[in-house]
Amino acid sequence: KQWYQRRVAITAGGKNKRLSKRKGNKKKLIDPFTKKEWYDVKAPSMFTVRDIGKTLVTRTTGMKIAADALKGRVYECALADLNDDENAFRKFKLVCEDVQGKYCYTNFHGMDLTRDKLCSLVRKWQTLIEAHVDVKTTDGYLLRVFCMGFTKRVSKQIKKAAYAKSSQVRAIRKKMVDIMAKEASTEDLKSFVNKLIPDSIGKDIEKECMDIYPLHDVHIRKVKVLKKPKFDASKLMDLHGEMGGTTDESGEIVAAPGEFVEPIIQESV
Repeated sequence: KQWYQRRVAITAGGKNKRLSKRKGNKKKLIDPFTKKEWYDVKAPSMFTVRDIGKTLVTRTTGMKIAADALKGRVYECALADLNDDENAFRKFKLVCEDVQGKYCYTNFHGMDLTRDKLCSLVRKWQTLIEAHVDVKTTDGYLLRVFCMGFTKRVSKQIKKAAYAKSSQVRAIRKKMVDIMAKEASTEDLKSFVNKLIPDSIGKDIEKECMDIYPLHDVHIRKVKVLKKPKFDASKLMDLHGEMGGTTDESGEIVAAPGEFVEPIIQESV
């Protein structure tokens, strides 16, 4: 009896598990790219190159709308690609705010310098001076602007180092904050971005601080968008240099209530 019970236990525990599985449970493998579609990403009119690339999204199915998945996406582009020049160390962030047809319309979302550029600027025998300020533009954008600059040796200087006193550093930092606040608070976002592209604010700071201590390599190193005003489609279209308006189901622009739209010219009457 004991031998029989032991044999039953061995055969029960040693079943082939592969044979016991049911057939027909495998799901059909479907390529996920068959459910997706491409959208063109458009940069604002401040930049020379308007078509910056394409983005992928799952097609609209049921309650999941493709446009909702695209809105809020952030794209990072080098200024060299946006303006067809050699200024590759400055990066701009653009956020998708509206989708019309197969186009994603973006707005300014931030600016930064590449890490290799920042590392190349920091050297020995000089003083690094940094400043930042929170400022609001005339069209309601709250920005945090960061600036950096370095002291430089004057001509015919014998001393190896070019270190500034703490009082001079404080005076230069105050100048930086004042100039950044003045330049941003008196302009709208579009005009402020137009100043960031050639880095004219950094050149102004360099000139203004010359009588305190000579500076070089003064840059606006970073800009963050902290708060935005309520979304307005017509303002975004003005930023892109295109006609505003709402879109229908096919993505075509249609007139908003009370808005004039020029009629389409008919070939025959």
